[in-house]
Amino acid sequence: MEATRWKHEKVNRNVLKMDWHGVNCTDVPKLVLLLGDAHWDNPKCDRELLKQHLDEAKELDAAVLIGGDFFCAMQGKYDKRSCKSDIRPEHQTGNYLDTLVSTAADWLEPYKDIIRIICRGNHETSILGYHETDLTERLVQSLKDRGSQVESGGYAGWVRFTVNRGIAKDKPRSCSTFCMHYHHGFGGGGPVTMGKIDFNRYAIQVQYDILWAQHVHNTEIFDTRLAVLNVSNNVEHKARWHIRTPTYKEEYVDGFGGFHVEKGRGPRPLGGVWLEFYKIKGKKDKFAVLPYRTKE
Repeated sequence: MEATRWKHEKVNRNVLKMDWHGVNCTDVPKLVLLLGDAHWDNPKCDRELLKQHLDEAKELDAAVLIGGDFFCAMQGKYDKRSCKSDIRPEHQTGNYLDTLVSTAADWLEPYKDIIRIICRGNHETSILGYHETDLTERLVQSLKDRGSQVESGGYAGWVRFTVNRGIAKDKPRSCSTFCMHYHHGFGGGGPVTMGKIDFNRYAIQVQYDILWAQHVHNTEIFDTRLAVLNVSNNVEHKARWHIRTPTYKEEYVDGFGGFHVEKGRGPRPLGGVWLEFYKIKGKKDKFAVLPYRTKE
């Protein structure tokens, strides 16, 4: 039912507003799927798994948010990281960057109605810096030309989720809001930056109910609690979720060699994270959120 779908609006260049309206008290919000570090154009990307998760999201009518580094984009003419074995046959063209955009739009077209945002990562910003072309903006525009309402996001930004339970006299009866801050991430994926130390850095910079980080190709999902004095001068406990989505790029394989192995990095998990919004037991019309991994 259209009324129970997530609806989104880009309220400024760095904020996406997502609203869900229930029709009656039995409705439950649709899921939201967070995907990061797909590195879609790299031969090491597990496209079969990525397609499986997107197909599942489409079947469930879930909203999909794509984080940074959807593109790998390291095989350009002047890229010192380029390697002939790391380029797919369809991208071996004289207009490499153009081909990345057009083939990605073709591949994502079946999911154009559920993808709500595609964000930038360090691979996209690197291309912008060296080649003066914005792969993320071009991909988003290409999908919009095909009828999508997808928006582009920055390296960091915000998503505000509003969950409304039922309608009374054409107005939402009550709502729960969740502020999610996303940041593609930083560091090189070593044992220090893979830990919770960088979540501590986020925590002193921004306020959030959900923090979504990416970049180091590892998974972390944990919650903490804050004691908050509400407007009625009562102390409430507020949950804050910390999420790091992994990747779809399998770099370790059997450990024979390559950049990933030479840097002393082991196998990494593959997939994304679901956000499930659910009604809190015993609290009328109040919702909470529960994140959990996709299946490999």
